[in-house]
Amino acid sequence: MEDWAEIRRLHKSEGMAIKAIARHMGVARNTVRAALASESPPRYERRKKAGSLVDGYEPQIRALLAKYPTMPATVIGERIGWEHSASVLRARVAQLRPLYAPADPADRTEYRAGEIVQCDLWFPPRVVPVGPGVLAAPPVLTMVAAWSGFIAALLLPTRQTGDLLAGMWQLLSGSFGAVPKTLVWDNEAGIGQHQRLTVGARAFAGTLGTRIYQTRPRDPEAKGVVERANGYLQTSFLPGREFASPADFNDQLGAWLPRANQRVLRRTGVKPAIRVGIDVAAMADLPPVPPAVGLSERVRLGRDYYVRVAGNDYSVDPSVIGRFVDVRCDLTTVTVTCAGQVVAAHERCWDTRRTITDPAHVATAKVLRTAYRTRAAAGSPPARAGGEDVGIRALSDYDDLFAIGAPPAPSPDPVERVLEVVAG
Repeated sequence: MEDWAEIRRLHKSEGMAIKAIARHMGVARNTVRAALASESPPRYERRKKAGSLVDGYEPQIRALLAKYPTMPATVIGERIGWEHSASVLRARVAQLRPLYAPADPADRTEYRAGEIVQCDLWFPPRVVPVGPGVLAAPPVLTMVAAWSGFIAALLLPTRQTGDLLAGMWQLLSGSFGAVPKTLVWDNEAGIGQHQRLTVGARAFAGTLGTRIYQTRPRDPEAKGVVERANGYLQTSFLPGREFASPADFNDQLGAWLPRANQRVLRRTGVKPAIRVGIDVAAMADLPPVPPAVGLSERVRLGRDYYVRVAGNDYSVDPSVIGRFVDVRCDLTTVTVTCAGQVVAAHERCWDTRRTITDPAHVATAKVLRTAYRTRAAAGSPPARAGGEDVGIRALSDYDDLFAIGAPPAPSPDPVERVLEVVAG
């Protein structure tokens, strides 16, 4: 533009010829002639694109989308007789489809005190040490009271049903001290899918006297309060922090949350720590009996005196080998009982494929193994794990029972024959 203005000035005010202007400006004479002939400054104009093969089919595409907004591009291509590049057709269909797809507006939701607590999982990056040189990214359970905006959060070992319920119970009983009317979740597999809760989640809701509501898939606006809280944790809590263990992560998170709940929310204009009192007062009381949470199962303890819990193996007292044991696992400990007696207690490992061994169990196994080999060398019958001798019946008794090797004879009453052999 500057060259255009200078060329016209030199020609009009200075009276310079075209050749002199071209030599003075260092441009071609045709450039000078074009500048003098133009009444407006030059501007860049993009060359008009050439047409596409799909332009001729666009009316047919629009007609199909008007009747069937969700029709796939491949089906549209069959209907209109498209025989060219599929990517070109898909691009045009993707451009036209939003014009015919029905809108899905999200209404503003008004919350009432004590009515809803929204729940979700936040997945931080691998920053939590769970073993020597091993970093993991366990899920963080976030629960937000929708009316007050009060945030409670806790790092969990896994996203299995037992751990999710244990985390919910710890936050409800510890951070809120009450039970809301509804707990809102997305389609988390540990809670339920396809609008059907897991057995543990149904039992948890029944014990607390509340309702667990699952939103539709791919509908984050339905629980936008907790989604914003997850983003706040990501941007305000995590940066610049280092953690020594999962317990250290929860300690730092617990120390930071009171400050987070002191900020003024834009949607309410009030600090969550102030409104949470009214929120909790409108909730129901905690149940007199705590719900069943955590992981639990009953297994028979094998010769390899270990039980597997959440991907790790934990040792058990070998004296109960062959008996049924009850395994209970909460967020921090793994406890094994047999007939009501504790036979193993371990701190829970958050890593996977680990073997956790109590030295006392190894010592007991060594004693039992030595006793077994001593009895076997002496020809004594093997002993049961509890120390009771196992009787061994002579094989001739079974020969007599089934009359093996004896001449056929009139068969007595089979019941009486069995009783005689057993009594003998």
